[in-house]
Amino acid sequence: MSRIGKKPVDLPGGVSASVSGQTVEVKGPKGTRSFTATDDVTITVEDNAVTITPRGKSKRARQQWGMSRTQVANLVTGVTEGFKKELEIQGVGYRAQMQGNSLKLALGLSHDVIFDVPQGVTVTAPKPTEVIIEGIDEQLVGQVAANIREWRKPEPYKGKGIRYKGEFVFRKEGKKK
Repeated sequence: MSRIGKKPVDLPGGVSASVSGQTVEVKGPKGTRSFTATDDVTITVEDNAVTITPRGKSKRARQQWGMSRTQVANLVTGVTEGFKKELEIQGVGYRAQMQGNSLKLALGLSHDVIFDVPQGVTVTAPKPTEVIIEGIDEQLVGQVAANIREWRKPEPYKGKGIRYKGEFVFRKEGKKK
């Protein structure tokens, strides 16, 4: 039995959910999100909560049960609070700044990196060494953060690069003379 799948997803005030076929649509103060589940689960909305149950006892049905419940919970969290990822930039001369709808990154390369921000995500750079990514879609927020981080991953010798806030970078000792 899935421990995650057993729990119903509670809908807070101001959030409504509707099911049509295998698609759940959640509306809240920050917007509207939808998720289409596989045919291995049944989705119902009752008593201000969304319940997911597996169809049958197959392994795939049990796998989809917990995953579908988590996806619906992420929809509810997204339309109420939203998701946020924070990046730190460390290194001499490494900077970030917003220019219109694109992020300009100076990362020690021969040119500045211009990162175009996709729809559905807001990126801000309150300090030259800090980037904040916010949105209602958890997958898109995480993917944008990963794409920005990909330009300069933190390296283990000096610790320079773009890292998630609070991320630990294992440091190595350099060559001995």
